[in-house]
Amino acid sequence: AMSKSAVKISSDLLSNPLCEQEPAFLEMVTAFDTAMKRMDSFNQEKVDWLWLGNGSAGGVTESFSSVFPSLNMAVKRREQTLQDYKRLQSKVEKYEEKERTGPVLAKLHQ
Repeated sequence: AMSKSAVKISSDLLSNPLCEQEPAFLEMVTAFDTAMKRMDSFNQEKVDWLWLGNGSAGGVTESFSSVFPSLNMAVKRREQTLQDYKRLQSKVEKYEEKERTGPVLAKLHQ
C-alpha cells in the first residue's frame, strides 16, 4: 500500500506545472517516479510469489501439514488438552466459590 502511495505521489509531481518550468526539477521527479514504479513492481512480485501456493496461503499451509503430519496431530492434541484444561479450571473455580460442605470438598479434590 505504501509503494502504491509513493507511485501516486510521484505521478502527481510529474503533472505539476513546475516540472514544465524547471528542467532540473523535472529530471529529479522523473528519476523519483521511475524508482517508485520499480519499487512497486518489486513489492508486487514478492506478494505474488508468497501467494503462489495454490492460489492462497491455505495451499502453502496444506503442503506443510502434509509434510509434517505428526506435527499437525500434536497441535490438534495440544488444542484439545488446552480446552479440557480450561473447562476443568472453570469447574474448580465454581466449586471454590461454593460453600465448603462435604460433597463440594469431595468434588473439589477429585
